[in-house]
Amino acid sequence: MKKKILVLHTGGTISMSADNDGKVSQNADNPMNHVGLDLDNLELTVLDFLNIPSPHITPYHMLDIYKKIKETAGQYDGVVITHGTDTLEETAYFLDTMAVPEIPIVLTGAMRSSNELGSDGVYNYLSALRVASDDKAADKGILVVMNDEIHAAKYVTKTHTTNVATFHTPTHGPLGIIMKHDILWFKTAEPRVRFNLEQITGTVPIIKAYAGMGIGDGIISLLDPEKIDGVVIEALGAGNLPPLAAREITKLMEKGVPVVLVSRCFNGIAEPVYAYEGGGVKLQEAGVMFVKELNAPKARLKLLIALSAGLKGQELKNYIEG
Repeated sequence: MKKKILVLHTGGTISMSADNDGKVSQNADNPMNHVGLDLDNLELTVLDFLNIPSPHITPYHMLDIYKKIKETAGQYDGVVITHGTDTLEETAYFLDTMAVPEIPIVLTGAMRSSNELGSDGVYNYLSALRVASDDKAADKGILVVMNDEIHAAKYVTKTHTTNVATFHTPTHGPLGIIMKHDILWFKTAEPRVRFNLEQITGTVPIIKAYAGMGIGDGIISLLDPEKIDGVVIEALGAGNLPPLAAREITKLMEKGVPVVLVSRCFNGIAEPVYAYEGGGVKLQEAGVMFVKELNAPKARLKLLIALSAGLKGQELKNYIEG
């Protein structure tokens, strides 16, 4: 029996073309709809759901994608979403926190547009279809498939501006790899809390820490607590801030603004280790919530989702730090 796969095209480089000068732009007619693939074992339903560059993607688009997947529950054996790579990891993480059907759901994209030499789009698309039709993928959460690797949405990140091997999973590594005739799984995805949101609202800026932060600039003090719903701080090292920045963060929290902390380091986990002023121990004591294994864009989404779901106080803290 053929596996039924829903394909949602959303735009991005995988659906774009380059002109004679090498400038890449959108196509009115998605070239991925004209790809000839030998898929005797699959029955595809293909929708041009969006056609936008991924820097144009918002949480509202992500919610629309989730709702589309939810409304088709029971009709398909798997889902493939083609997406621009710049924010692919954020859409993948958003969907990973939603109450999606327990079927393989795979995001993929391309680093080279459809008519560029060495274009990777068709290959990644075929790989994503293979993973989406694999029964073993059903309990792995939302997956990202690029360059023969399968990554968990929670941890994967884009690491290079142009290289086709741009997606990596720091600290953990991929969940599996795609071989010529098989798919090899190394790991399973961990359990997750899932929400069924009807809307997502809120403003959560991301601020990156740096040496001397707070001296002369007061960037945190420029945030209006009446106009934001939370803040994500990319802290130094294991989770530390310059003293002046730490004081400004404390003032924000005293005005009821939740503050979430991640590390600006590529590898490792944010945790309260140092007890000096601005150190992680002091920040946690002041009320800063540590997110152990997410980067800043995903931590922002986590906080937005939690706030949109109505989480507050200890319940919010437990979810953010869990």
